[in-house]
Amino acid sequence: MFRRLRWFIGMNHRAVASQKRLPNAKPKPPPAMLETVQEIAIYIHRFHNLDLFQQGWYQIKISMRWEDEEFELPGTPARVVQYEAAAPDLGPEDVYGVWKIDDTDNSFSTQPFRIRYARQDVLLSLMISFNLSLGKYEGPSSSAVMLKFELMYAPMLENGFELQASLDACPASVHEFRIPPKALLGLHSYFPVHFDSFHSVLVDVTIHITLLRAHIHAPSSKVPSNFHAVEDVAGVNLDRSIQKETKFVFKALFGARDKLLEELQKLSKAINQTIDLTDFISKLSDTKLFSTSLQADGVTTNAQASAQVSGEPQSGLEKVNGIVDSRSDGPLNTLSKDDLLSSFHLVGQQILYLWNTFLNFHRANKKKILEFLIDTWANDRRAEWSIWMVYSKVEMPYNYLNNVVDGSSCLAGRGKVPSLKKLTDDPAHAAAMRAELHRRSIAQMKINNQSIQDMHIFGDPSRIPIIIVERVVNSPRRTISGNSYFSQLDQQDTPNLLTLPLFKAANKSSVASPQQNSRILKIVIFVHGFQGHHLDLRLVRNQWLLMDPKAEFLMSEANEDKTSGDLREMGLRLAQEVVSFVKRKMDKASRHGTLRNIKLSFVGHSIGNVIIRTALAESSMEPYLRYLHTYVSISGPHLGYLFSSNSLFNSGLWILKKFKGTQCIHQLTLTDDPDLQNTFFYKLCKQKTLDNFRNIILLSSPQDGYVPYHSARIEMCQAASWDYSKRGKVFLEMLNECLDQIRVPSEGRVFMRCDVNFDTSNQGRNLNTIIGRAAHIEFLETDIFARFIMWSFPELFR
Repeated sequence: MFRRLRWFIGMNHRAVASQKRLPNAKPKPPPAMLETVQEIAIYIHRFHNLDLFQQGWYQIKISMRWEDEEFELPGTPARVVQYEAAAPDLGPEDVYGVWKIDDTDNSFSTQPFRIRYARQDVLLSLMISFNLSLGKYEGPSSSAVMLKFELMYAPMLENGFELQASLDACPASVHEFRIPPKALLGLHSYFPVHFDSFHSVLVDVTIHITLLRAHIHAPSSKVPSNFHAVEDVAGVNLDRSIQKETKFVFKALFGARDKLLEELQKLSKAINQTIDLTDFISKLSDTKLFSTSLQADGVTTNAQASAQVSGEPQSGLEKVNGIVDSRSDGPLNTLSKDDLLSSFHLVGQQILYLWNTFLNFHRANKKKILEFLIDTWANDRRAEWSIWMVYSKVEMPYNYLNNVVDGSSCLAGRGKVPSLKKLTDDPAHAAAMRAELHRRSIAQMKINNQSIQDMHIFGDPSRIPIIIVERVVNSPRRTISGNSYFSQLDQQDTPNLLTLPLFKAANKSSVASPQQNSRILKIVIFVHGFQGHHLDLRLVRNQWLLMDPKAEFLMSEANEDKTSGDLREMGLRLAQEVVSFVKRKMDKASRHGTLRNIKLSFVGHSIGNVIIRTALAESSMEPYLRYLHTYVSISGPHLGYLFSSNSLFNSGLWILKKFKGTQCIHQLTLTDDPDLQNTFFYKLCKQKTLDNFRNIILLSSPQDGYVPYHSARIEMCQAASWDYSKRGKVFLEMLNECLDQIRVPSEGRVFMRCDVNFDTSNQGRNLNTIIGRAAHIEFLETDIFARFIMWSFPELFR
């Protein structure tokens, strides 16, 4: 939190107050100034095109400023190191000019490069260092630093001066990050730059921060005419402020030095590359920063501590939770001006030596350091994003299941009777209220961590989707009696979501064998919904691509513009498309080595989930069922619209059936046959379409009025719990059939329900929010919910 701290010395505040200035005397020179400067180094490794809509010239522009507007001075580029030739894979016609520093706005811009195709990599491999000063403000500040990335774009055909002018005109997209004050004493971290959903890229960036000693200088030779008067009147107070700022300066420097040394040793050990700090440690051990003053006060110096603790120096100023404790500054008050100057100079030299050592070490091991920092960042995602995620473990709601054999209610299962409250509460309303209370608590929360903060998320934390994750456990298969599943409830116990290495068991069967040149072919199929487009789920696909860059993706087009007909035909077309795609990828993989295994995953939105399940029931898919891996259902009507409570939406469905003759709507509402047990949906639920998936994730939203809440979650609903007619019995039978497929004993099977609650406050009250369309479409227009879930449970998506 210390960027540029100044300490004034040299004033003799004990001078006689009555001392008079001679008429021909020269003004007393101003005090010398000791400064520290914040250096923030940014390493840009590569630019990866995930999903840019336009070919053309691109360039990354970087600038830096204080978050607090009082600090007017921006960060200034101090040095640039090009580690290796930029964009070595591109031809001379695909690069233009060189990187540049713009003095007008103190920004840095990379060399322009041309993007021609998706998943194109451009190696940039350069380190740019910014220096930040505090300007006219002396002493520490609590202001954070804002780091700004701009994506500049120019059309493909432009070149020369026109190209540069077009690039400089206006950014295509901006992505900002916040460096909190706690991180400014020292931070070595990875963070990805994605820009936005219309300019989806991945820029691999690492940031490295330290506090350095600046040069000693006199700030100005111009002295006010009343300088001595101010000194005489305020001498005592000024002396106290000097002592206070001195403590801040030294504590900041000690903290920065210890942090830098600790991180160097950590990086060296992590990548198994030795850094020779023997000479530095030995010199540090022989150094007495505070001379005899510290020894007289009985304080152990950093040098002495370093000789005592395995060669690792510990700060002579005590630390509490990683922050230097102000209670340990007694020795500073006893030092003379010369001792303080010498100590300041010496500590500054130590930090500079360590910083230059790090920069050289980073240049020699940039890829290994990048990989380590990426792994560290990925492992921290669940903890850092837990602000917006609520975890729980739930059991199957066996209280609501009625006996479908004799029609009587099995309310006495295991001696328990469901309370009236459970039957009358609206689960969707309860989930929405729970999320809203959590959102309000976030609005009052003060986020104060040390990690770099993505402003797409941390810019307004209360507007980020709230995700309630339920890990469903204890779900054995129901036998013909319809009740035996209650007696088995305690026989199978799945580990708690929050306490286990969740995916160790799930990955036992996929541990790599020692075979050479063998690989696992991972394929993900994305299926759009009613009247959808094959690119509807591209944001989810992009997040999955970040999780597993080697996966193969199929954005299904088989049913585009064909979602009004028979769902059976849609399933058949999808099955044919999937089989053809899988065979093609299998042949390609086999030509490049041994194909050890296949992981086939599906992601569906809305009725795309019904199409997926219909396709899995096709005979052509049978050889591939054993390869099924992860199924992500995004607001899918798995139980149809039999008990839909949205009257406005139901009216729309009635119009589609009455005047449009939309066959799939008849099938979704179970009106395609007078006998409910002969309808398409009833028969689909009898098909074993969910048996073989290792991981099943059901995403729903209580705000989504297009798909019944219970249908998306495959659970009991309030209306069905009171319906003892044939309609209610058919619903319960469909529910039990689906749950039975999920209950199939399978080692490591993961079944989760995720409630996604969007912030719709800025949309106001309109038709989309009233009928529930806004949340249904929000699943396609934002990717934050997918990012949270995927990075919190990465093994499910790899």
